Amino acid sequence: MLDVTYIRKNAGKVKEAMRNKGEPNTEVVDEVLQVDEQWRSLVEKTDNLRNESNTKAKKIGQLMGQGKKEEAQAIIEETTKLKDEIKDLETELRSLKNAREDLLLRIPNVPHESVPVGATEEDNEVFKTWGDPLEQEWRKPHWDLVEEQGLIDFERGSKVTGAGFPFYVGPIARLQRALINYFLNRATETGYTELQAPYFVNEDSARGTGQIPDKEDMMYEIPRDEFFAIPTAEVPVTNFHRDEIIEKDKLPIRYAAYTPCWRREAGSYGKDVRGLNRLHQFDKVELVKIVHPDRAYDELESLREYAESLLEELGIPYRTLLMCTGDMGFTQSKKYDLEVWSPGQQRWLEVSSCSNFGSFQARRMMLRYRREDGDTEILHTLNGSGLALPRVVAAILETYQQEDGRIKVPEVLQSFMGTDTIEP
Repeated sequence: MLDVTYIRKNAGKVKEAMRNKGEPNTEVVDEVLQVDEQWRSLVEKTDNLRNESNTKAKKIGQLMGQGKKEEAQAIIEETTKLKDEIKDLETELRSLKNAREDLLLRIPNVPHESVPVGATEEDNEVFKTWGDPLEQEWRKPHWDLVEEQGLIDFERGSKVTGAGFPFYVGPIARLQRALINYFLNRATETGYTELQAPYFVNEDSARGTGQIPDKEDMMYEIPRDEFFAIPTAEVPVTNFHRDEIIEKDKLPIRYAAYTPCWRREAGSYGKDVRGLNRLHQFDKVELVKIVHPDRAYDELESLREYAESLLEELGIPYRTLLMCTGDMGFTQSKKYDLEVWSPGQQRWLEVSSCSNFGSFQARRMMLRYRREDGDTEILHTLNGSGLALPRVVAAILETYQQEDGRIKVPEVLQSFMGTDTIEP
């Protein structure tokens, strides 16, 4: 959520940012300013009435001390009317404040000046490439590999739950576990504190990180208990310190958490959603940073570099994209996507997004730090996938497959797997 003071001073910039993000309904900015003006005017009126009431209260005391009870009683009646009027104004102030906040929740974050302006994925900039993408030649897409070797059962997953909920069988189940352990171990070695987070969150948590109101249709709901199944560990982990004031010497805070994730995104038919390319339930290790405002963009670069290092250690060619305004999302001020090369499909697959949200999430959560002068200030939050498993697994299968059907295990995973190959 943007600071209303910032919107007052930069209404034109906010509207331009909305259009650049593909949000054409900029009237909401004018609505915010209108309600804010009404609220500020009412605050002034209420403060004046409170001052008048306090002045009269002092006068009552003086008159009573002088034995002038009748004059005091007349002022008491006036004060009673003032208090009733103030009470009505306070109710109206709360209503206006809530209306202003509801409107503020509909305004997306403003992109950083370094973000390219664009409308589609074609406008994203290639920031970095690593490794040599393999030609397809004899290499099969992962869905053929796992079907031939009985490694992932999509059909039984669909029978038990529905499409997008596969069973991982035998060696691939162990590969998943190996990746989770590897990612968590690397994160803790790098200075992240591991959390085991809840898999369900309440509405306040979903609102705090920006899933509401924006991505409600992508989340699985549990209406009876008013919970949401988490679409990413970002939601519970970032909300871990919601409504808290953190001492400056505790910053930066870095957390890593493994969770399953649930998303209702249906996607389209075809190879873009075949196999592990897009699932409704998947595993991911998420990284969250809570940092001083002055350090946020430096922390974004270190987050990106860390996620890239995981792919390099796995030996998977990748590219890093700097996302344009229209392909970035509602909550981010700057975002990188990391994509691995899928030789069996001859296409790039996203496995991580590293994002800086500035104060956007923290303001919703009232997540603050205490400055040296004793005042509080809104913190900045970041998050990134370190990494999302399904497409990493797909890239490993397709990159490390051999002509005889064997699949080599990346060296960094062999100690977790207890083997260097997956045999057909």
